[in-house]
Amino acid sequence: MSSARPIAILVTGEPVPDVHARSGSFAAMIARTIGDAWPHGFVSFDVREAEGRDALERLPSLPAALVITGSAANVPTREPWILACEALLRQLVARGVPTLGLCFGHQLLAQALGGEVATNPAGREIGTTAIELVAPDPLFAGLPARFLAQVSHVDTVVRPPEGAVVLARSARDRHQALRFGPRCYGVQFHPEFDRQVILGYLEARRAIIAAEGKSPDALIAAAEETPRAAELLARFARQLLAG
Repeated sequence: MSSARPIAILVTGEPVPDVHARSGSFAAMIARTIGDAWPHGFVSFDVREAEGRDALERLPSLPAALVITGSAANVPTREPWILACEALLRQLVARGVPTLGLCFGHQLLAQALGGEVATNPAGREIGTTAIELVAPDPLFAGLPARFLAQVSHVDTVVRPPEGAVVLARSARDRHQALRFGPRCYGVQFHPEFDRQVILGYLEARRAIIAAEGKSPDALIAAAEETPRAAELLARFARQLLAG
């Protein structure tokens, strides 16, 4: 059964240094947040490198699912590794592999499947923010209509792929969650981030935030834990077990 296979985590970047030292890699955060909701293990592929992409393609059987990490990279730069990842994702999604993109991973999926990613016209979104559900979906079933999540991004999906359904938004981003297909999702927020992680990002981006006319201290004071957002990763895993 596919549900007995590991979840493949596609690594597209790493956290800022202080966060990495304290909380580990994006892959470690994702696996830790899913926890015992997925009993069949995880395997990571650094898809920034050809070796990582080739290793994923050479797997003897498809993974149970894909989770695509965040990154400091920018989809609009159209770097060669980004284009190669998009081509690989198109193949895997077409083969029906359940897929969840987080932040950059969400944007990568959107661009790969025919949408468009660009600099967010509303500006940088960083800190703890309210997410508002705008359409029903089993992945979000049982969550409140508004919940808090951690965000840190400059780019956004400005045009979703044809047929994609907008599931959630925030004050600064109309496309906080998208359903690209029956088994393919992206979320602009970071369900794997807790309060300590977003505090690390706010400190790392302090000078940039201030230069953009915002108060890093106010964002730090407003940071909260976001357990409802974190549930999303475990929900994704449990849906795989349920078939």
